[in-house]
Amino acid sequence: VLKVVENLGVSYVRGTDVYKTKLEGELRKLKFPYKALAEDDYEARRKDHISHFILRLAYCQSEDLRRWFLQQEMDLFRYRFHELTGGLRQKFLEHVNLSFEAIGEDLKDELTNELSASTPGFSVSKVKEQMFYKVGLADAVDLFRARRVYIKDGFAYVPFKEIDVIVLNNYRTKLSKALALTARSLPSIQSDERLQPLLNHLSHSYVGPDYSVQKNTGKISLDQIDALSVKSFPLCMRQLHRALRDSHHLRHGGRMQYGLFLKGIGLTLEQALEFWKKEFIRGKVDADKFDKGYAYSIRHNYGKEGKRTDYTPYSCMKIIMSNPPSQGDYHGCPFRHSDPELLKQKLQSYKIPPSGITQVLELVKGMHYQLACQKYFELTHDVDDVGFSLNHPNQYFTESQKLLSGGRELKKEFNNSGNFQQKNNSQERINSSSTPTSSNAKADTELEGLEAYFTED
Repeated sequence: VLKVVENLGVSYVRGTDVYKTKLEGELRKLKFPYKALAEDDYEARRKDHISHFILRLAYCQSEDLRRWFLQQEMDLFRYRFHELTGGLRQKFLEHVNLSFEAIGEDLKDELTNELSASTPGFSVSKVKEQMFYKVGLADAVDLFRARRVYIKDGFAYVPFKEIDVIVLNNYRTKLSKALALTARSLPSIQSDERLQPLLNHLSHSYVGPDYSVQKNTGKISLDQIDALSVKSFPLCMRQLHRALRDSHHLRHGGRMQYGLFLKGIGLTLEQALEFWKKEFIRGKVDADKFDKGYAYSIRHNYGKEGKRTDYTPYSCMKIIMSNPPSQGDYHGCPFRHSDPELLKQKLQSYKIPPSGITQVLELVKGMHYQLACQKYFELTHDVDDVGFSLNHPNQYFTESQKLLSGGRELKKEFNNSGNFQQKNNSQERINSSSTPTSSNAKADTELEGLEAYFTED
């Protein structure tokens, strides 16, 4: 169920009619009791509770798993809360000790003008149509600070469309604390040989591939990276590659994000050491300083140093939710962390058409960052529908290579004005890199071979 929620969340804008229709259809297929409360089905609710707590055990084992589980549970909760009738919604709020009282029609008529003036986007007629809740000021402080609610006698009068924000924040806080507490109990659970294999299997079954092992390891040459960055890298990695080529250096956050991505697309440890060393010594780092200060962390990422952990490439969620970039950093998600005007300029420099830029910026404005990246994929590959739910930069790369090698039909062949040619990318390579490369003919042959490799079974 949670995997379905994730896929729909990165394929459609959450909360829209099409999203809700698709999600309801999928939940029906899976026979998930999403209306168990409304139907007063005790047995269905019992199974729902048991499955939730089993998954809570499975997904409390690491920060990434907790983050994934929390996001999908939040999306599922939001949908189920919206599906409740007014009476059941009130009953639910009382059950979870959120004493938000829906105001009566008489009081609403009395406060209509005040509610309309104090609630952005609410005309008098809309106030009469909408349900309002009387909420203690402490629970609505964010809405009060943003001047989005009417305040009277220590209470905020919150429209239904905003009450779910308060309820969801409350749920997120409680679930996050519960996952942390559950994680502390793991040692006693891990000693139980009956449970541990089941929990490990569950925690690895639904978050998708982690790209720790790639079938194309060693198949990519360093000469190909510049061309690949233009045609098959997601914007976050293309930005990091460009910054590395321009300044011959990346800070730790950028080296981790980009280095693990390159590992995921197939660079061996030896290739990674050569790639980073060649670039860094073109800047202010000499070979000896690189060997002493940077080579260790690269070997560490490949599980050859320290505690020998074989690190996996960062997922979209990890990039979006953790370690935001500061001044001078280039890591992170450009759709999440870039100023919209700078993002617009970057997309213009990549020859994205104005209508496409507008679509991307609208998705960014709505905080639909993965959908914005999917739209970027469609625009740069000239396709109408990506045909997959994007949740990992390495997935973007793999799908791009499949598409460019003929795994799926292109609308039309790329051209110089529309973005990238499949057969002749020599000029793009010259423009996109400040470092010399091997002959264009040889590089094109290698790229075609690589693209074909991604379609092998």
